[in-house]
Amino acid sequence: MARLIGMDEAGLGPNLGPFVVAVTVWDVPGSPFEFDFWKTFEEVLTNSPVARDTRLHVADSKEVFQPKRGFDALERGVLAALRLNGLEPQSFEELCQSLSASRTQHDAVAEIPPWYRDHPLELPTEPIDLKIGDAWRTACQDHGVRLVAIKAAIVEPQQFNQLIREYDNKSLVVSRVAFQLLRSVWSPDEAETFVVGDKHGGRNRYDQLLSEVLDGEMIFRLEEGADRSDYRVGKTVLRFQPRAEEHGPVALASMTAKYVRELAMSRFNRFWASHIDGLKPTQGYPVDAKRFREEIAETQRKLGITDDVLWRNR
Repeated sequence: MARLIGMDEAGLGPNLGPFVVAVTVWDVPGSPFEFDFWKTFEEVLTNSPVARDTRLHVADSKEVFQPKRGFDALERGVLAALRLNGLEPQSFEELCQSLSASRTQHDAVAEIPPWYRDHPLELPTEPIDLKIGDAWRTACQDHGVRLVAIKAAIVEPQQFNQLIREYDNKSLVVSRVAFQLLRSVWSPDEAETFVVGDKHGGRNRYDQLLSEVLDGEMIFRLEEGADRSDYRVGKTVLRFQPRAEEHGPVALASMTAKYVRELAMSRFNRFWASHIDGLKPTQGYPVDAKRFREEIAETQRKLGITDDVLWRNR
């Protein structure tokens, strides 16, 4: 049995809300480099749905979720995948616990933001049919595939700012969070493994960053360039490439990261709306984040919420 791992992130650009990295881990038959995720699961999922398509839409989260299209496709895909791993979270809080998503190595000095302290956000957010998850489980059994794990790391503004102060480079923050998460689910010598992830801020070289989490393991550079950067460590090949969501495990990681972030922003907006009547919600991206920050400034001061807890400086 070989292993296939996909990584992706969501929320790097905004000033408000968390930055989230997610990883999905699969046991697959044969060579992980030859396993065709889309063909194996073509009866239950698609990356290009047609009209009245009942299959799960699994693709880059930007394709699956857009506000005008609604939340259903994103939520349905992620929750169906979680059920493959025996997880059926009933709230945002349970989701974070299931993913081990709400804590990082920097949490000892970071406080829990106040918008996570009110009443739980129940899941799913809207009634959705998850019966197709049973068909997906059957397909996994029929093809000898197993979803080993879905994990994620949430980096809240205070943590993010701390990392920026430490590394003084946004791309380095992405890489270090991603590789720490990857290392929690991956052993280089455990099985033949193929790890795929998106490039981090256009970076082409990753061997030095990988060495920080590999405890002396030899890293062999196979290829480095704009199209892809490949490395071998033990029985593992790691690839970083643009548009990595063409690989199913990466697409599902992208959706998971986006789902967690969108739920976190729902908690964030609900908190501020409870204090300010008529406040327009935000997704946290720079131009609208500045508007939102100005509108909540007086309430923020009264509540004693520091800028470091609220605002990501880069």
